[in-house]
Amino acid sequence: MITWMQRHKKWLVITIWISTIAFVGAGFVGWGSYDYGSKGGVVATVGNKEISVEEYQQEYSNLYNQYSQIFGASFNKELAEQLRLKDVAFSQLLQKNLLMSYGNSLGLMVTDEEIAKELINYEEFKVDGKFNKNQYVNVLQQNRMSPQEFETSLKNSILFQKVQALFSIEPTPNEIENISKLLFLEDDITYKILTLNDVDVNSVDENELKKYFDENQNAYKSEVSYDLEIKEFPLSSSNSTQEDIKNHFDKFKSDYKFEDGKLKSFEEAKEEIIKDLDENFSKKEALTLYLKLKKSEDNFDKKATYSENKIPFSAENVQKIKELKKEEILKPFFENNRFYIVKLAKINPSVNLTFEQAKAKVIEDFKLNLKAKKLDELAQNSLKDFKGNEATAVNRASASKIKGLNEQEAIEFLGQLFASSTKEGIAKVGSKVVLYKIIDSRMASYDKAKDSFVRDEIKQVQNSDLLSNLLKKLENSIAIKTSMQTKE
Repeated sequence: MITWMQRHKKWLVITIWISTIAFVGAGFVGWGSYDYGSKGGVVATVGNKEISVEEYQQEYSNLYNQYSQIFGASFNKELAEQLRLKDVAFSQLLQKNLLMSYGNSLGLMVTDEEIAKELINYEEFKVDGKFNKNQYVNVLQQNRMSPQEFETSLKNSILFQKVQALFSIEPTPNEIENISKLLFLEDDITYKILTLNDVDVNSVDENELKKYFDENQNAYKSEVSYDLEIKEFPLSSSNSTQEDIKNHFDKFKSDYKFEDGKLKSFEEAKEEIIKDLDENFSKKEALTLYLKLKKSEDNFDKKATYSENKIPFSAENVQKIKELKKEEILKPFFENNRFYIVKLAKINPSVNLTFEQAKAKVIEDFKLNLKAKKLDELAQNSLKDFKGNEATAVNRASASKIKGLNEQEAIEFLGQLFASSTKEGIAKVGSKVVLYKIIDSRMASYDKAKDSFVRDEIKQVQNSDLLSNLLKKLENSIAIKTSMQTKE
C-alpha cells in the first residue's frame, strides 16, 4: 500500500484538501489531538495571517482521518510517518492560506448569506428535513469543533471555490472524444476479494502488545472532562389571575398556533399561556438566585464531573458551558421544566492513558493491525495462482460488475485497476484486498453519453495544474515565515 500511496500522493492531497470541509458525519480520528506545541502558539505566518498550533493539529487530524477512511484498518501511525503526513498537513495548510490570501487580494468576498446558504445544505444538521440549530451544535461538538470554527472553515472553502472557478477551462469536443476513448479502456479481468475474515489471530503476545502501545501512545487518550457545580430551580407557579392570562394572550396571540399554523383560541391556548407565565416568573427568581451565587451568598446543589460528550444538557447549552472561563457561572437556562445555573469549576484536559487503562482498546487495535498484515501476506502468496470471478468489458464506470464490493469500494478498485501499468496486482480497498489479473484489454469506442463525466475529469486535471503553477508563484510573492522544519 505504501508504494501505491506514495505514487499517488499528489493526487491524494489535492482530492483530500479540496474536500476537507466534508468531514461532518465521517468523524474525526477518534483518539484526540496531537501535541506539536503549547496551546496558543504559532507555527507559521502567511503574509499577515498567523497559523496557530490548533489549526495545524486540526489539519493533521482531518488529513489522518481522510487517509484512514480511504484505506481502512491497514492505515496506521507507522504508515502516516512513512508518508510524512505531518509535513503534508503543514504544506497543505500553507497552500490553503496562500490561496485565501490571493483571493482576498483580488477582492473576492464571502458574505454571511453565502455561508448560511451552504450551511443549511448539510444533511447532518437537519431534523425532519430542516436545518436545526441544536443538531448543528451537537454534531460539531461530537467532532470537537465550535460553530465559529466550522463557519470559518466553510467561509474559506467557499472562497477557495471562487478562486478555483477563476481557473476553470472548458475542454474542446475533440479533447473530450479522445480522452474518453482512453478513460474508458475496457478490460476482461479475473478478480478475488479477500477480507479480514480470511485470516485469524488466535493469541496475542503481551510484549508485542506493549510495544504496539508504546509506538502508538498518542492514540490512547482520556476524554476531556469538566468539573461542574450545578444549581436547579424548579418551575414555580406565578399564581396568574384570569386577567393576567387574558392580557398575555392579547399581546402574544400570534405565538400560540397549532402545528398546521392555525391560531389557537384563548381557551385552546390557556394551558400553554399559564406555563409561559410560570416560566417567566421562575426565570426572574432564577436570575435573583444567579446573582446570589455569583456573590457567594448561596451554594450550588451538587458537584459532578462529566466527560465532553456526557454533559446532561442540550447541545446549545453544552456549547455555552464549554465556552465558560474557569470559575465562571452561566446565566440560568431552562430545560426539563426547570432552570439550571452552572459553574465551570475546572477543565480536565485529555491525557495519555496508561497501558492498563487502554489495554482493552489496545488489544482490539493490535489484533486488527495484525490481521491487516496477515491479509497482506495472504494476498501476496495467493496472487500467482488464485482462482476468482470473471468480469468482461470492464471500464471505469463498471462498478456494478464487481460483485462483493459496494459501489464506492468498486469505484476505488476500478480507479486502481486502470491506474496500474501491470497485468496483475493487488488493490487495497478499505479493509479489503482485491487480487486481479487482466485477461484482455481494448480501446473503448466513443460514447457521447459519457461526455459530462469526461469533461469534469479533464477540468479537474487542468485546474490542478493551473493551481499548482499559481501556488509556485504565490510562494515567491507572499512572505512565509515558519517555526517548523519539514523533510524534503
